[in-house]
Amino acid sequence: MTRVISLGGSVVAPDKVDCLYLRRFVKLVESLLAEDKTERFIIVAGGGGPARAWQTAYRQVSEALGAVTDDGQADWIGIMATRLNAQLVKALFGPCCADDVVIDPSAGTTARIFTGRVLLAAGWKPGFSSDNDAVLLAKRFDSKTVINLSNIKKVYTADPKTNPQAKPIDSISWEDFRALTGDVWTPGRNIPFDPVASRNAREAGISVICAAGGDLENLRQILRGGSYTGTLIHA
Repeated sequence: MTRVISLGGSVVAPDKVDCLYLRRFVKLVESLLAEDKTERFIIVAGGGGPARAWQTAYRQVSEALGAVTDDGQADWIGIMATRLNAQLVKALFGPCCADDVVIDPSAGTTARIFTGRVLLAAGWKPGFSSDNDAVLLAKRFDSKTVINLSNIKKVYTADPKTNPQAKPIDSISWEDFRALTGDVWTPGRNIPFDPVASRNAREAGISVICAAGGDLENLRQILRGGSYTGTLIHA
């Protein structure tokens, strides 16, 4: 079985690299690989704090220079942050991750790009986040679920930071989820799951579980089919 995890940059590097978290995450995945010799993991890294910091710098300096900012350039800056994070996580897995970081989920033969038991992937091109790369790889490797790990426990009916009436959601259809988040991707936008990825997941019949990345026991429960805290987004 191939598991696909969209590992949010907010978990890997909320402002700087969270070394303790990465150590615990790698140990968990290694223990799961030892339990089930048929299991493999595709882990797609997000950009996190560094991506947003560099994108903010680009916009601020461009404005000071009197230039118009370009979303495409901002996207490329974020993509480079995802690739740095992915390369770091790949290195931590050592021999388990023998393949190069995937930066184009449509390229190469399926058998050649994933020869080990862990595969790292990162941002591809402007127009969507690394969430969409996770969906494309899930489709390619016949995985019907993407586990989206970020800094939130569940999806809410509104932003709980600004709306005290916001309520957590246990399960929601793609149609209703997309009504909450819209269909437009903006570089650096902080939402539970990328709108472009959402559209592609719905069309491919792929479900997404949104959960807190920091709760690794909860992740174990998700992967082992147990009771978990999170939001299931489904067809």
